[in-house]
Amino acid sequence: RINFDSDWKVITMFIGGNDFCDSCENPLLYSPENFVKRIQFALDFLHSEVPRAIINLVEPLHITPLRAMHLNVTLGCPTWLVRILCSCVVSPEEGSEALKSLEHLNTAYQTILRDLVESGRYDTHSNFTVVLQPFLREITVPMLDGQPDRSYFTPDCFHLSQKAHTLMARALWNNMMEGLGNKTNKHDFTVNLQPKCPSQSSPFLQTFENSNYMYKSPLPPPPPISNWGSDFSCTDTKPSNKVPNSVHQLRPADIKVIAALGDAVTAALGTKSQNYTQFHTEYKGVSWSIGGDNSLDNTTTLPNILRKFNPSLQGFSTGDSISGQDGFNMAMSAATASNLVAQVNKLILSLKSNKNVDFQMDWKLITVLIGVSDLCQYCNNQSNLSPQNYRHHLMNTLDLLYKEVPRTLVNVLTVPEIEVLRMVKKSSLGCSFFPSDVCPCLMTPDDNSLELSELMLINQEYQTEMEQLISGKRYDGREDFTVVLQPYLQNTTIPLDKYGNPDLSYFTLDCFHFSERAQAEMAISLWNNMLEPVGNKQTFNNFTYDRTKLRCPETLRPFIYTKINSRPDHVTTPEPTATSTPVPSTPAPCPNSLPVWVAAIFGVAGILLGWGITWLFMRRLIKNQKREDKVNEKETEMKGTIF
Repeated sequence: RINFDSDWKVITMFIGGNDFCDSCENPLLYSPENFVKRIQFALDFLHSEVPRAIINLVEPLHITPLRAMHLNVTLGCPTWLVRILCSCVVSPEEGSEALKSLEHLNTAYQTILRDLVESGRYDTHSNFTVVLQPFLREITVPMLDGQPDRSYFTPDCFHLSQKAHTLMARALWNNMMEGLGNKTNKHDFTVNLQPKCPSQSSPFLQTFENSNYMYKSPLPPPPPISNWGSDFSCTDTKPSNKVPNSVHQLRPADIKVIAALGDAVTAALGTKSQNYTQFHTEYKGVSWSIGGDNSLDNTTTLPNILRKFNPSLQGFSTGDSISGQDGFNMAMSAATASNLVAQVNKLILSLKSNKNVDFQMDWKLITVLIGVSDLCQYCNNQSNLSPQNYRHHLMNTLDLLYKEVPRTLVNVLTVPEIEVLRMVKKSSLGCSFFPSDVCPCLMTPDDNSLELSELMLINQEYQTEMEQLISGKRYDGREDFTVVLQPYLQNTTIPLDKYGNPDLSYFTLDCFHFSERAQAEMAISLWNNMLEPVGNKQTFNNFTYDRTKLRCPETLRPFIYTKINSRPDHVTTPEPTATSTPVPSTPAPCPNSLPVWVAAIFGVAGILLGWGITWLFMRRLIKNQKREDKVNEKETEMKGTIF
């Protein structure tokens, strides 16, 4: 029997493997901050409720070495199964960005647990402590005859067998015998590890107190971030040697003109406001898709990225609505999809009248984000703001661009999932009043209400209508025009702070519109989406501060991805350099055309022949003829097929 109050308890906590396995599917959910928050919650509960306890907190293992079992096909491991169980660990290619991200996450998990324990949070009284056991910080995969030894693993070549568990138990015990500051932090499964015995001088399980260990002082907080710029690492920034005629051969440096259509997000309403008197100012110079203030070093926008490829880019916005230039930013705060055609007409006039733009010859990039204002007012005007009308207005907009504007690539962003904005709250007048005023159909309904459920359904239908419109062939008839759906807002998540609460630094004073930090993240995500093939684009936002997140065009595919050049059979060889000698190609002779009636006769004959073969096959099964008859019939059928 257990005496809960008097008996001493050893509790071992080892977690993190499954978090790594799913981390790439939802980086925010499995961020280091969220990981440690959940560990802290569990330890806090034990600290407050369980007396006389020593908690062994085992550091998350170094998981990437386990990939070795699935990099060697001769081992016969069921890699297909492990890709299902732990895709984020096994699937990334060697040297890929995905694998580097996993390594960084692995290290961050280990580091943040050390910081939690080193805080002294769990050493406030003498009958409870948490001891970090780091023996799995670095591991060596056991080898046999130069190959990973499967005997240490279960049949899936990923989970650990009893043999490995035995060695882990010894390693944990030995860690418990080692004083803090002198614990083993590497584990080699091939070493015949023997359990240590308590020494006469120190016969205790080693803890913070009896190890005479001093916790390290916490690192000073990093200095506040002074700007939201990005680092640029791309080396090939040249345009095509000859201005391309096809939008499917368009490099970033070929773009001469940039423009944008949309609502308050693109107008950058209140983005840099410091007080409520500035809130109605539009700071278009830092708008994610069209702003051109400063440079990429301190302001991340799509034009500032493109100016690294073409410094002569035209059309970006600067400044604010008081003393700035709109450029070709036609977005209006509170605009709905019904306003887009008017924005396009205004854009066409501006393009044609601008002396720095060759309307017919310059390649143009136009970005469209619309729909949030429609959803915010849906409950007040359901008939006019229906998903069908949303599609109709978007179609009219794209039709007009398709008809009137040459040499154009149009980015259309998926309508975001707006329900997550209900999470953003703050005890201030702005956060209490403005969201309900700006977006009543989202903010006013109660949780789990029919009104809110209906709005979320309409939100999904907006996304569906948009995808169906753009995925068709409606805008594929011109070689110099295309529309690309950029879906990173399809599964929208709210960035969280280190405490797991919505990070208010991404929002303006009203807790609804986007701050400059969020505008920068929008620009990064859009750029990266543009460099991902259609069908393999990231469909969620990962708003975390990192100056190195900008991708570069691929060497063999240096073009902005479209539906056409994303196909595996599309010729993606870059144009020859100016010094190379093109090899003339002789066109293949075209076959003589056949009369239409010949094709029709062959089509009907093919259908009748198919019916006949099917009838013979079914008749054979029903009558269960002898084997010799089956062979003869099969030969007859094959002869008929050849004909």
